Amino acid sequence: MRKLTYFVAVSLDGYVCAPDGSFDFFPGGDDDGSGGELDENGEFHAREYPELLPTVARNHLGLDVPNKHFDTMLQGRGSYQIALDQGVTSPYGHMREYVYSRTLAADVDPNVTVVATDPLRHVRELKKENGDLGICTVGGPSIAGLLLPEIDELVIKRYPVVAGAGKSFFEGGAFDPAVFERVEGTVFDNGADYTRFRRRSDAK
Repeated sequence: MRKLTYFVAVSLDGYVCAPDGSFDFFPGGDDDGSGGELDENGEFHAREYPELLPTVARNHLGLDVPNKHFDTMLQGRGSYQIALDQGVTSPYGHMREYVYSRTLAADVDPNVTVVATDPLRHVRELKKENGDLGICTVGGPSIAGLLLPEIDELVIKRYPVVAGAGKSFFEGGAFDPAVFERVEGTVFDNGADYTRFRRRSDAK
């Protein structure tokens, strides 16, 4: 069965964005290479998770490599709207893209499938598909809250900043404690770090 991974940047106090949904308070932000160069964090991102760089960033960098971990991207409307506001209708064109929304037009882009039905049911169907690569959802705390029962791994990029308030990892999720174990981690000179956690097989 294919795995679902939640890839997200967070503050030290566990917020993925401000109360209004903005995330520009993270020091330096997530350097996605759209300016043509990468910092230390961005280089790690490009090397270890190249498919999670938006297609426009991959083009700027001349990065043409196979997807390493994931072939399917899931987003909520809020996360997807960030790309729409920049005139981009398929931010991850090198993967299959699904957007969960009851208001978005179904024909927004040929590579994007808009799912207006139950996200959990849809994800369970995707996970049953055959394939060596997994499924990823990025940065959307509301959709992550809905999908929590099916999330198998967390890849957390933690910034050395305290937000004080905002939206949490799993905004609106039900109280349902789940045990994850730390798999690996990388610390950067600027104090940020990546850590990967895997849901314990006996904890689901």
